[in-house]
Amino acid sequence: MRKRFMAATMTAALLAVTVLGAGCSQKAETPTTAAPAATENSKAEAADGTEAASEAAGDEITEPVTIKFANYALLEQGYEEFWNNVKSGFEAENPNITIEYVTAPYGEIVNQVINMAGGGDRVDMIFGEIGWVSGLADSGLTVPIEEVLPADYLADFYPAVLESFEIDGKAYGLPMYISPYVLYYNKDLFEQAGLDPNTPPATFDEMLEYAEKLSQLTDANGNKVYAFGQTTASVPVSGSSINAMILNYGGTLLDEEGNLSIDNQGFKDAISMIKLLDEKGYNPQNAKLKDLRNLFALGQLAMYYDQSWGFNGVSSINPDAKNFTASAKPLKGGAGDGASLLQAHCLMYADNGDLQKAACKKFTEYLITSEILGDYMVNITPAYPAKTAMEGGEMNPVLEGATGSAENVVAQTFVPTLSDLNLELCTLAQGVTVSGKDVDTAIEEFKKAAEGILN
Repeated sequence: MRKRFMAATMTAALLAVTVLGAGCSQKAETPTTAAPAATENSKAEAADGTEAASEAAGDEITEPVTIKFANYALLEQGYEEFWNNVKSGFEAENPNITIEYVTAPYGEIVNQVINMAGGGDRVDMIFGEIGWVSGLADSGLTVPIEEVLPADYLADFYPAVLESFEIDGKAYGLPMYISPYVLYYNKDLFEQAGLDPNTPPATFDEMLEYAEKLSQLTDANGNKVYAFGQTTASVPVSGSSINAMILNYGGTLLDEEGNLSIDNQGFKDAISMIKLLDEKGYNPQNAKLKDLRNLFALGQLAMYYDQSWGFNGVSSINPDAKNFTASAKPLKGGAGDGASLLQAHCLMYADNGDLQKAACKKFTEYLITSEILGDYMVNITPAYPAKTAMEGGEMNPVLEGATGSAENVVAQTFVPTLSDLNLELCTLAQGVTVSGKDVDTAIEEFKKAAEGILN
């Protein structure tokens, strides 16, 4: 099961997304209750002619139905209040529909969904990341979104973004919002190192010059300050982040047919940079994104790569982080132009019958609106909207410096074993860091393992 590879730029659709950052205003107060019913819902009442969408287009659900919604965010600080308010607000307006959250930690939720399905208990919806889509679709645990949502509702999403979720011409996930990987940096540490906090690095070479000065700093307790963080721990999202760095350098991991494509200078340059960062002691070794967020929140990391919504993890640890955090576009490396990997938090749906799909449709229309997600994307999870009706809204000021990043993103070719391939990228990164292997040897070992995964 493979998806068509997209161009290095996401076309004018994403250009419209990125200009939103130009008019950022003051941050609003974080809400304590869910917003009222979405006024955008009226756009999605007509069906697209298919049986499933026709069933989903009904105005009222008159019999009790429970949506089992797999959502790891309930267990993460900073998200629980939002999702609980969404549940209570939706149920108040739809008394015949109950939201039942199925939770597990981030790294375990997919296995939880799979194990439940193996026991005959399939969830109806899944909140997750774009990288999960291909594996869940290949397992039959998520269906094309057109089977749940009518065509005129889907028409309000940026076409180029929806295309990034396609497998064999059909989208298997619905983006709630999107992000490239952005560069977050600590303005206070820049000033302490004698660097201009309003002029972040634009290339990896410039980053190394900054890193040399930043690495000389210590925090107030005498702890080492790491200069630059790139996650390399053995979790799929770390592999996605490494893949984004490969794109920064103009390299590739897979071709448009889903075949391994690493015999290029950009791929080698990115792995060489990971090794160099380790040798210089700039990058915390074998760190997860949550480890980097923790170090950054505590003032022990000067720069790091993260999805835009990673700032939630930072601010949950240190609410004052908003005062020292700034963002910048992904770095350019080698012959590359700083392209990054498209990231998205998304919804996926199972086929558990027409009534369940109709309830999921109503919940989706309630959730992905400016009324519900607008403040969430400003004050909780900084991100760019995926829906045209959400254009023109306020943006979290921390993303101002990264304005334009979403113009230059690539949607990775979907293959069923993408998560395994991302884990193998982590093994490659650990090979040149923890194990001290030379780059050529480590890449050759990766190539053999990756071909086995893909074939």
